[in-house]
Amino acid sequence: MSDKKTLFTEKIKTSYAPTGASIYLGAGILDGEVLAEAEVNLPLRMMNRHGLIAGATGTGKTRTLQLLAEQLSDAGVPVFMLDVKGDLSGLKQAGTINPKIEERSSQLNKPFSPTGFPIELYSLSGKTGAQMRATVTEFGPVLLAKILELNDTQTGVLAVIFKYADDNKMPIVDLNDLKKLLGYLSEGDGAAEIKSSYGSISASTSSTILRKIVAIEQQGLGGMFGETSYDIDDLFNRIDGKGVISLLNIADVQNQPVLYSTFLLSLLAEIYQYMPEAGDLDKPKLVFFFDEAHLLFNDAPKAFLEQVNTIIRLIRSKGIGVFFCT
Repeated sequence: MSDKKTLFTEKIKTSYAPTGASIYLGAGILDGEVLAEAEVNLPLRMMNRHGLIAGATGTGKTRTLQLLAEQLSDAGVPVFMLDVKGDLSGLKQAGTINPKIEERSSQLNKPFSPTGFPIELYSLSGKTGAQMRATVTEFGPVLLAKILELNDTQTGVLAVIFKYADDNKMPIVDLNDLKKLLGYLSEGDGAAEIKSSYGSISASTSSTILRKIVAIEQQGLGGMFGETSYDIDDLFNRIDGKGVISLLNIADVQNQPVLYSTFLLSLLAEIYQYMPEAGDLDKPKLVFFFDEAHLLFNDAPKAFLEQVNTIIRLIRSKGIGVFFCT
C-alpha cells in the first residue's frame, strides 16, 4: 500500500474506529478506489445523539436509512421510519444475491448474508397498515395549526379554543368535537362567554378554520384523529432479539408532506412525555428517522419551530435518537 493510501486509511481508522458495538457505514474511497480497511463506523451508544443525512435526489439517502435501520434492528434497537413509496416493507424478506452485490461485498471485504427483519406496518389513512391515530387534544393547537395550514390569526383562535376546552375539562377527541366546539364558541351560546374571558372569534376566522377541517375530512384523513390512540409501547417491541422496524406507510398521502411530517412530530412529543429519563445508555431505546425533514420547516411559524427545537433537544435524555433526512 502506498504512503498516500496508508495515511488515508489510518486517518479514517483513527476517526471512525470506536470501541464497543458500532454501526458500519462503509469504507473510504481514495481516487476512486474503495479501501476496505478504511472502515467508517459509528458508535452504537452515540445513536441517540441525533444525526443528519443529506444529499440530492438519487444519491442514496433512503438506502443509507435502510442500512442504519437493519443494523440497529440486529443490535436489538427498535426503529421508526417513513415508508414514502411503500417499498420498505421488503425488509421483512431476506434479499437475494446478485453479481453487483457480490462485487460490492468483495470490495468491502464484507460477506453478505441475506436476512429478513421484523417489521410492523402503520398508516395514517388505515388503508396501507394499522391505523395510527391521536386525539385532537393530544395534537395541541400548534401542531394542528400546522396541519391545517392556518395563519397566525387563525392559529391564535385555535389556541383560544384549546384553552377554553382545557379550562373546562372538555377533551377534544376528534374533528367532529372540534367543529362542534368551534361553532358553539363562535356563533352559539358560548360566544358571549368566550368573549368576556378570552376574546371574540370572528365569523370569517371561524369559517376558514372550519373549511380547513372539512378539507382534511374530504381527503379521507379524519380517521387519524380520535380514539383509541396508538400505543407507544408497540414502538419498542423486539422479536427474537431484533428490534422491530415500524414503518409508517405514507404512499397514499405522500402528496401531503405537511400532514405526515407534523404527525411524526406529534408522535415524538408523545414519546417524550411518555418515556422516563434514561441518561447515557450503551444503545438507544429507539431511533426515529425523519425522512423529507425539510418539509417540516417550510413556512413554519415561530411557535412551531420553538416546539420542534424543544422536543428534539430534550428527547435525547430519554434514550431516543432522531435522524433527519433531507
